[in-house]
Amino acid sequence: MKFRYQIIFLAVIIGLGACKSQFEEVRSSNDPTKILSAADKYYEEEDYLKAQTLYELIIPFYRGKKEAEELFYKYAYTYYYQDQYILAAHYFNNFTKTFYNSPLKEEMAFMSAYSNYQMSPSYKLDQTPSNDAINELQSFINTFPNSPRVDECNALIDEMRLKLERKAFETGKLYFQLEDYNSAVRAMENMLKDFPETKRAEEVRFLIAKGSYNLARNSIYEKTKERLEETIEQCDKFLKKYPESERVSEVNTIIENCKVELKRFTDDGYQE
Repeated sequence: MKFRYQIIFLAVIIGLGACKSQFEEVRSSNDPTKILSAADKYYEEEDYLKAQTLYELIIPFYRGKKEAEELFYKYAYTYYYQDQYILAAHYFNNFTKTFYNSPLKEEMAFMSAYSNYQMSPSYKLDQTPSNDAINELQSFINTFPNSPRVDECNALIDEMRLKLERKAFETGKLYFQLEDYNSAVRAMENMLKDFPETKRAEEVRFLIAKGSYNLARNSIYEKTKERLEETIEQCDKFLKKYPESERVSEVNTIIENCKVELKRFTDDGYQE
């Protein structure tokens, strides 16, 4: 029995060695036709690293020939299927420029954008990849307005914008936690400009009013009066827009506190 297992083990080792030797033999053959055939076989078997390695060897030989289009198509996908999205996006995009009239151009343009989408990180991290994805997805829509992929692109853009919106919101809240009220108010105001349709609008406007009040209370004497008046303006905007809000009572309290503080300026003989 032990001898039998040794034979099986030896057969497996020999088989693996043969497979490796076959790949190395093809790779060192200097035969573009043979290498292309083997690369396509590895590609179909989803062995994308070996396929990629062989495609790289023969790209210079097939450049400008009829086989080049399919070769570059598969070569780009070998990066995508290995989760190498930066290079995948590059080669998908390069395909659209190299084979401008190809019927595969639309697919490759989409995959370039989609590869950028795949690189979009958690909202907690830098969102440059998300912005890049939005720009490229929108570019695809503009270039191929009748594509069946347009709806998917719009959905992906909406997803990215929600992530950017949350990033902006959480950044503003972080400033509040750090008691940097000036930055908090500006961050929330910018969020409303960038995402006017946000579902967080009521909470954001409340935080602007509350942040303005905290900023006024912590300001130097020369700026306090002006900032208290600005706080009342922010509160009035909130009450006008959300008269039925559960935060109305708290906003009214902020207004009353501001008026009390402003009265002190009058009593102290504050001069403009």
